Amino acid sequence: MSYQKNHIYFVPGMAAGAEIFKNLTFPDNYETHVLEWLIPEKEESLADYAKRMASRIKEPDAILIGVSFGGVVVQEMCNFYAPKKIIIISSVKTSKELPRRMKLASLTKAYKLIPTSLVLSVDDLTKLSVGPRSKKRLTLYQEYLHVRDKRYLDWALEKMITWDNTEAKEGIIHIHGEKDPVFPIKYINGSIIIKGGTHIMILNKARKISKILYELIEE
Repeated sequence: MSYQKNHIYFVPGMAAGAEIFKNLTFPDNYETHVLEWLIPEKEESLADYAKRMASRIKEPDAILIGVSFGGVVVQEMCNFYAPKKIIIISSVKTSKELPRRMKLASLTKAYKLIPTSLVLSVDDLTKLSVGPRSKKRLTLYQEYLHVRDKRYLDWALEKMITWDNTEAKEGIIHIHGEKDPVFPIKYINGSIIIKGGTHIMILNKARKISKILYELIEE
């Protein structure tokens, strides 16, 4: 008996690798792929970077799923690729959903003062990516942060903080944790809320998220 496979392309969070998706589970008729981070070209725009990422998708009508900064990137990828569905997790749909500290950093360009060349230790990189709220959560996530190239970190931090998208993509699905310290739920509109979910719920609430993703894709 033959059946058509659903292809899912994941884009991980800032500095993270494919391992953050390891706890998600899908039926046999799903094939998952992870688009690992590319090192940006000198002064590369987010649009040009997204185009390069999108060019790596081999199947038509794939499902795009992005986590955190990866959620921003998959939205930009939709300008170059038409997915079957687009889902973001622990991310934002527009710049209006960014927290005040990021908006302020964008206005003042304070992000340029962050010495990413010194933020290459696992502990510091984890705090930069997921927030400094919980030592337990930092320990859980830190083993999955692999991209420590300074050029990438400088670029990704700037593109996240200065993202200027003001209109949400049509049909976008947003899954968000009610206790996310990076993108607080009070700034988020129109999302599927995960009770007790934090910025790293892709790891510690993977069973619940897997179930929700399957239901959303099968709709």
